Amino acid sequence: MATPDLFSSQLPGPDPAHVAQLRAALHHHAHQYYVLDEPQVPDAEYDRLFRELQAIEDAHPELITPDSPTQRVGGKPLDAFASVRHAVPMLSIRTETDTEASGAQNFDARVRRELGLGEDAPLVEYVAEPKFDGLAMNLRYVRGVLVQAATRGDGETGEDVTQNIRTVGQIPLRLPSDAPPVLEVRGEVYMRRDDFEALNERQREKIAQGMKGEKTFVNPRNAAAGAVRQLDPAIAAQRPLSFFAYGLGEITPAEQGGPDFKTHFEMLGTLKSWGFPVSALVNIARGATELIAYHQCVGQQRDSLGFDIDGVVYKVNSTALQRQMGFVTREPRWAVAHKYPAQEQLTTVLGIEVQVGRTGKLTPVAKLAPVFVGGVTVTNATLHNEDEARRKDVRVGDTVIVRRAGDVIPEVVSVLIDKRVADASVFTMPRECPVCGSAAVREEGEADYRCTGGLFCSAQRKQAILHFAQRRAVEVEGLGDKLVDQLVDADIIKTLPDLYRLGFASLAALDRMADKSAQNIVDALEKSKRTTLPRFLFGLGIRHIGEATAKALASHFGKLDVIMDATPEQLLEVADVGPIVAQSLRTFFDQPHNREVVEQLRACGVTWEEGEPAAITPKSLAGKTFVITGTLPTLSRDEAKDMLEAAGAKVAGSVSKKTSYVLAGAEAGSKLDKALELGVAVIDEAGLKEMLDGGT
Repeated sequence: MATPDLFSSQLPGPDPAHVAQLRAALHHHAHQYYVLDEPQVPDAEYDRLFRELQAIEDAHPELITPDSPTQRVGGKPLDAFASVRHAVPMLSIRTETDTEASGAQNFDARVRRELGLGEDAPLVEYVAEPKFDGLAMNLRYVRGVLVQAATRGDGETGEDVTQNIRTVGQIPLRLPSDAPPVLEVRGEVYMRRDDFEALNERQREKIAQGMKGEKTFVNPRNAAAGAVRQLDPAIAAQRPLSFFAYGLGEITPAEQGGPDFKTHFEMLGTLKSWGFPVSALVNIARGATELIAYHQCVGQQRDSLGFDIDGVVYKVNSTALQRQMGFVTREPRWAVAHKYPAQEQLTTVLGIEVQVGRTGKLTPVAKLAPVFVGGVTVTNATLHNEDEARRKDVRVGDTVIVRRAGDVIPEVVSVLIDKRVADASVFTMPRECPVCGSAAVREEGEADYRCTGGLFCSAQRKQAILHFAQRRAVEVEGLGDKLVDQLVDADIIKTLPDLYRLGFASLAALDRMADKSAQNIVDALEKSKRTTLPRFLFGLGIRHIGEATAKALASHFGKLDVIMDATPEQLLEVADVGPIVAQSLRTFFDQPHNREVVEQLRACGVTWEEGEPAAITPKSLAGKTFVITGTLPTLSRDEAKDMLEAAGAKVAGSVSKKTSYVLAGAEAGSKLDKALELGVAVIDEAGLKEMLDGGT
């Protein structure tokens, strides 16, 4: 079925044809979302269409029909699963789309009106919960045993997915003896974000291996729904699912020996005692002020949670008051879902540009028709790299779903292929840097193209200067981020040699730069001219050339000119150099402008001692890998690292099975724990000195 073209529709009045068109669109998108697990539009777009239809029907009740989406929850069970008629309908909760504080105030005011409470009456007590973005599930237990699990379906009839749900470790198969004879627990099956990323990584590996029928998932909700609806439970078991309980369906009544819950919060506590996971974010809130505080507090945590939510849910806590308020059509009067700003929206790709990052990484960026998403107006969205842009098949003119979560850079999630323009062209990454024109290369095994301009490329200028001036390189004391920002933004420094052409007057003229500070920088620059070959080589910022590799190159070749002219074969003779590092060196020094920068630095007086290649002598710790953690009694980490590297050892940043020793000092943390877990040998500073003195 073609998607009804309603994305720009405006309410024209009580036109029956328009109402029918709205219903057709909503039925279509509900089918895509609930049945096929292939949503074509973001939730915010579906909500907009639903609210439009709801507004028309509220104003013109004569247009309401029994099959209207407003009269039911939506969705049908898949034919592949047996149907389950819910003993108690699984109805929806009304959505409050006002994402501001007034949304909570409106709900509290509505509840107080329904209950006939005056201004002087006590505050209403609520339970506030996260609104999970997963798949609603009804779990039926008879005499303490899980006998059936069913999806929401259309609210009246769902799908029997018992065999798949049995694979979810968080869901108990048997309950304690104090559980009632009949109990239906309702909650959300979802996929954690880390599990989702791991699943997609496995999917990408399968795709790379040429396995047919495999695909990556758009979001955790889709991945969870797809796992629940697998016909083969063995496949479902391979897709990690989680569960949160939040409500009840059918339950043995109190008069027949069932529990008599006085509050919703008491019920949740009992479910937890029976072995069901209940979110730690559930809380009591009294009155509108505390509802607002809860909405804001959870909203601040939203992007750091291990799972997706799109709002919070408020429920009147008293079960007696819930019964008093009752239901209206498809939703309880005593509950509401208070949403956050939509994190996904529809927009159009106006163009695709390539941006150059501080380290030379080339990133394709979609230029978008402005759209309000995640609380801000978005006009750019990252496409990450050429492979990702091609996988998503994003083209200029496409209608796309764009996502923004918290401070995360907006990204294009997917394309609506059926709305593609006829002349849309496939994106191709340029083979030259759009900023400086240097060659753009993609190293073997990497997803990103990078500019080879290095010291020459203005997009990398600030990063290149800061790297060159750092303590482990040539060390220009006092030359920090803010000063470099001023110098580059004012176009005073265009390349590294310009550092040494700075005078006292130009520095003193900068904002917030006193005469003494300016003189200190001049003195530091003069001092930095006397360096060493390894420090200078490291300071050039050549990709993959760290301090240890720079030292190995300087020791092996003795002179910079010899390094710059070395063939890949000659470079591979260096102990710490492999094919990737050799190619990176050759790529860097094959660029004439990089050689020119080196010559200009020499002309500015930057010097170092050179000599013949060092004699190759056996080193006591050659082939050993160390990790340093904690505070050592007398040595700094840098001093310990220098000593280890001088003895031929490699110093790594993380512990693995390949680690030879962990050098631990006071207040050692997770690295020490990891070493003990893996059985890696741990030594202290005294043990290190004994090793270096020839001990074992």
